[in-house]
Amino acid sequence: MKQYVIDQFSPEDYDRVKDYLDKHFSNSGIDGIYWIPINDDLLNDVQKDHKDCSPFFFAIEIVPNKMSCELLVRTQKTMRCNCIQHATELQRNWFIEFADSIFDRLNIKI
Repeated sequence: MKQYVIDQFSPEDYDRVKDYLDKHFSNSGIDGIYWIPINDDLLNDVQKDHKDCSPFFFAIEIVPNKMSCELLVRTQKTMRCNCIQHATELQRNWFIEFADSIFDRLNIKI
């Protein structure tokens, strides 16, 4: 699996990032995993055509000392469909900037 990982942050920073994710994003039902919605303008043609599968998300997992961002566009409605794909370059770049922005907003230096 392709991932973007931010690690080696303090326990205090973990608490701050987890609190931020708790307040702003849907929990997946599994502790520490959050759904980050993807704007429609970032979807590729296949994903745009799959209205029944939307909305689309990235997943972030946070554990003490590490945040992992899975670079897979997925849906909550189905486990297998050709619209579930590795992120395009545009999606990947958006998501990495998004993940980095959490640390910037919280003034956490990594």
